[in-house]
Amino acid sequence: MPAFDLPPAELERHRPDIEEPADFDAFWERTLKEASAAGDPLVSVRPVENGLRLTETWDVTFRGFAGDPVRAWFSLPANVAEPLPAVVEFAGYGRGRGLPHERLTWVNAGYAHLLMDNRGQGDQYGCGGDTPDPHALAPGGPGPAVRGLLDPRDYHYRRLITDAVRAVAAVRALPGVDAGRVAAVGNSQGGGLALAVAGLVPDLAALLVTAPLLCGIHRALDLTDVPPYGEITAYLSVHRGAQEAAYRTLSYVEGVSFARRAHAPVHFGVGLRDTVCPPSGAYAAFNRYAERTAGDPAKVLHAYPFNGHEGGDAVHVRRQLEWLASLLGD
Repeated sequence: MPAFDLPPAELERHRPDIEEPADFDAFWERTLKEASAAGDPLVSVRPVENGLRLTETWDVTFRGFAGDPVRAWFSLPANVAEPLPAVVEFAGYGRGRGLPHERLTWVNAGYAHLLMDNRGQGDQYGCGGDTPDPHALAPGGPGPAVRGLLDPRDYHYRRLITDAVRAVAAVRALPGVDAGRVAAVGNSQGGGLALAVAGLVPDLAALLVTAPLLCGIHRALDLTDVPPYGEITAYLSVHRGAQEAAYRTLSYVEGVSFARRAHAPVHFGVGLRDTVCPPSGAYAAFNRYAERTAGDPAKVLHAYPFNGHEGGDAVHVRRQLEWLASLLGD
């Protein structure tokens, strides 16, 4: 696939105006307050046999949106006594948490690692998920990106973003974690969730985002028909009068709005031939990152001119490891 978005020089200065709803902050403050009112984040922490000698794993259930139980895998390097910095990882679109031995990079690098399950997902890729979404009853299409699309209170991503914020609270309550050194990490949908967390959790220690979904949403809908954005355009092609309501809902989950409110040092990765999450969305979030906060956090972006949604792949992960170690290493 040839490059199809803005030229690199224009991407580097791409700072689009984003139409934010007047009650954006109040909406999320109210949503998170309701979730916190359900009680302590942790419901259960159960050790599991993972078949590994150097990693210990627990099956964690924590309270997410509306107090709903959300599953996660929590892993620690074996036989380590001191509290460790933690990485909270968010999975991509259509994936669940899978099996406990699947994602070992961060725990092998010496971090406590929490991998959150995606509620109502897990049936498209990987090895499945374990968290249902009991609220997925509002009008919308079958795909997660379209569930409850006509009202921000009913939208799937309102629930998933709330789960992600509560996952940070959960990891801070787990034994073996240095609660002051927690990073959020994600690729694609996971990158969009991590970015939302950074905009809603002011004391996050670090953020690592690759090819984020939900950034520059209006432009992405004009550029690509590839899912998940393609699911939204397909829905609107049938429900021809629903665009205004859908765009209003999407404005409450726009990643650039979360990026503007973030505080944490950030590491971005983007493939310039990405037709799933167009690169202009990532650049918009990066270029407007932290503009509403008083600080000046460290910002790094690695672009891969000849790569698509896979971005820098393992090369980029190596760069992530080096960057995070420089921030959170002892």
